[in-house]
Amino acid sequence: MRRGSGKEIGVIFTPHLVPMDRGILTTTYSRPIGAVSEETLFAAYREFYADEPFVRIVDHLPARRTCPARIFCDITVRRVRGRVLTISCIDNLIKGASGAAVQNFNLMYGYPETTALL
Repeated sequence: MRRGSGKEIGVIFTPHLVPMDRGILTTTYSRPIGAVSEETLFAAYREFYADEPFVRIVDHLPARRTCPARIFCDITVRRVRGRVLTISCIDNLIKGASGAAVQNFNLMYGYPETTALL
């Protein structure tokens, strides 16, 4: 549980174990504090990640085949029965430790964050 605005916020995080060569597919379930539409959620996610070059907020359900050999994290959001589902997918060989190392090197030494990654 995490506390925010004086209220407890519960999030359930579920990594999926599926038969695939590489990649990580995750789903988080949360309950919004108030009424919120799917359109509002998409707008909030797009605004929050606007300056992140490797995060893509997508309308479709992310899948391993939609982010192959890329450094992107594809994220979508859905409203289902009063809950918010956030689904993400990465190729963990590219977006994993090696991609993170290059990204961090770029940031530490003043290169554009995307150098040698796009």
